[in-house]
Amino acid sequence: MIDLHTHSTASDGTFAPGDLVRYAWKQGVHAIAVTDHDTLAGLEEAIKAADSLPIRVLPGIELEIMYEGGEFHLLGLGLKYWKEVAGELLAPLLERRTVRNRQIIEKMQEAGLEVEYDDIRRLAGGTIVARPHFARYLVESGFVSSMEEAFTSYLGVGRPFYVERETMGLAEGLHFIHEAGGKAVLAHPKTLHLKIDTLESKLREWKAIGLDGIESLHSNARPAECRRFSDLAGRLELFISAGSDFHGTHRPDRRIGHSCHGRPIDDTYLLPFID
Repeated sequence: MIDLHTHSTASDGTFAPGDLVRYAWKQGVHAIAVTDHDTLAGLEEAIKAADSLPIRVLPGIELEIMYEGGEFHLLGLGLKYWKEVAGELLAPLLERRTVRNRQIIEKMQEAGLEVEYDDIRRLAGGTIVARPHFARYLVESGFVSSMEEAFTSYLGVGRPFYVERETMGLAEGLHFIHEAGGKAVLAHPKTLHLKIDTLESKLREWKAIGLDGIESLHSNARPAECRRFSDLAGRLELFISAGSDFHGTHRPDRRIGHSCHGRPIDDTYLLPFID
């Protein structure tokens, strides 16, 4: 069993990178991709934790790509040269995220919340502050009753605390991943909100500029959807990836090592990364 999409406290997961690797191993996972949002900060700790365990860590990342009509996330998997490219290419992303986060704080303050950016940074703990950390603050302050309410009422697209973030273009994201020696994978294609025929047309365009694969198997997709995405990948000669999108044990619908409809992720999905 493997998992090619997981998150640690380096972004918006709840397990520290080393603990994530140890937890995965205890759950029977023997290969894991650590794919934190817009950061590589957790990779060194995760790889070090794997040195003493029979588990393989694939260096990875999840990038948000400029896109209208939904969310476009791009996974970089098997980043061989992540140390060499980290600083130069990721610094602008961190700056853009910080600008957006401070704008969210301003909106929260205007709504009467006594919150400072440092309060959210302490909750985040890692290098990346993301919307789930703001949601957690809203829950812990009693402003909302759940993380779901925080997003549906305040932090989601079009809601009072939402601020659109300046993100990278697809060509830039593909360049970064390939410069780092990795493969570029369209994450959870459902979030693009495209009909299957339109998605196929888009994928043909994206493959022409460097897209390598599709995360056809994902925790939030139904079996019929996973089959359609897998068939599409086959027709377009894109490889199929599979991941839980694990953020922590607070999400029982996302079990590490399991993806579509809670099914264990087969080892064969690791093959594109084996030299």
